[in-house]
Amino acid sequence: MSPSTKKAQRDNLHKTLDSIANDLRGKVDGWDFKAYVLGTLFYRYLCDHLVHIINTEQHDAGDTEFDYRELSDEVAEFERENYTQMVGYYILPSQLFSTFVQGAADNVDLNIELDKALRAVEASSADSESADDFKGLFQDFDVNSNKLGGTTVERSKRLATIMMAVDKLDLGGFTDTDIDVFGDAYEYLLRMYASNAGRSGGEHFTPQEVSEILATIAVNRRSTIRRAYDPCTGSGSLLFRFAKVLGIDNITDGLYGQEINPTNHALARMNMFLHGVPFEKFDIKRGDTLENPLHLEVQPFDAIVSNPPYSQKWPGKDDVTLINDPRFAPAGALAPKSYSDLAFTMHMLHHLEEDGVAAIVEFPGILYRGGAEKTIRQYLVDNNFVDAVIQLPPNLFFGTGISTVILVLKKNRETNDVLFVDAGSHFVKNGAKNTLNEDNQQAILDLYFNHEAVEHQAELVSNDDIAAKDYTLSVNSYVEKEDTREKVDIAQLNADIARACTEQEALRARVNEIVAELDGVEA
Repeated sequence: MSPSTKKAQRDNLHKTLDSIANDLRGKVDGWDFKAYVLGTLFYRYLCDHLVHIINTEQHDAGDTEFDYRELSDEVAEFERENYTQMVGYYILPSQLFSTFVQGAADNVDLNIELDKALRAVEASSADSESADDFKGLFQDFDVNSNKLGGTTVERSKRLATIMMAVDKLDLGGFTDTDIDVFGDAYEYLLRMYASNAGRSGGEHFTPQEVSEILATIAVNRRSTIRRAYDPCTGSGSLLFRFAKVLGIDNITDGLYGQEINPTNHALARMNMFLHGVPFEKFDIKRGDTLENPLHLEVQPFDAIVSNPPYSQKWPGKDDVTLINDPRFAPAGALAPKSYSDLAFTMHMLHHLEEDGVAAIVEFPGILYRGGAEKTIRQYLVDNNFVDAVIQLPPNLFFGTGISTVILVLKKNRETNDVLFVDAGSHFVKNGAKNTLNEDNQQAILDLYFNHEAVEHQAELVSNDDIAAKDYTLSVNSYVEKEDTREKVDIAQLNADIARACTEQEALRARVNEIVAELDGVEA
């Protein structure tokens, strides 16, 4: 499929999603409604995907008329174990999305039947290797919530409206279009609701164009990597980007992540499936990354990306176990209790492979504040871990208009300097937000990978010079902004002033003559 065809398909898909959102707006509050739309879309994906796998296998075996949707549940049960091992879950024909949609408008018990189906999907994986990936996936898809209505009939009616709307989406097949159309629809909806709800970009969603820059930097021009990692997975938009940049087959071990928020933990796993990442190629755990890291047995990672929560509180020095934690102890200080940003940074550095790359979105305050944060910056600079600091354009993320930065860390660096990049001019306006088109992304990546000074955009600064500036890592301290003020020719300006003064004197003299003549006439 050509890029232009993909774009046209995506644009049409987004217009349809906008139309559906407008039609359904007001029936359920925005951010809660997001869970129902995304959950419905995901359930349709699981059903369509399973039907495609089973039908394709049967057609290839010679039964070209076979259609799993037409089987009875009793017959379908015979293949449960086989296909559960293959795809990680199983859904009976009576509980398929397409089956529900056929009678949804008149089904007053739809919410009850759909609830059984969702629980059955999770239960189908209970004894398989995919159990952890499916556990609690639909926990926010509460079909019995009063948010859908006060009675079973009202809830069923709302669910029918959502399901029929999602059914109208032209998501394509599994052979004639790009499977990512499911993921693109999911991602667009997630971005739409994050924007409408005013949620923090760091908490829920990292814009796709920023995710691609981070993943490309972390891949570091390699054709394959073993393990990629995001300790603050959120909705997973950053982590699955590795699959797009490299192709999932070129990530030999898989994608690893940790997320403390239960809603985001479910969203991230859905996102993996929707973007074609098989269950055996990802492991996203739920828990507090700083206090209870859950991937110690598989680290280190050779590619790390993350958009940690900005200025989040954590126990810090109040927890004596953290003071001696091997992740944080080398710096000689813990991040302040009110600013855990550099604690996440130290966690990622500890988990980074010797030849790996970490690309981290950071709040700019960590670059110049004093105290413990300065001590940690000194450790990073003196040990030559800081490869680059890239200041992004403002207003890219939902919930904040500030210019965030990308901090790039490496362990085995061949030079003792830091590349500072001011990418503030590389953006385009998109409504109320700024965004990065392909040219903008490439320009930023070129500035990083070329690793050389560019007037007003990039500077190479030695670690000694950074130490001399009290270990500030603020880009503005090293990259001189272009003076866009109009240049004035002082000599020409003085000449113009002199000429104006001469003309003014001549005019004044002429006025005096005219006044004198008028006085003579009156006399």
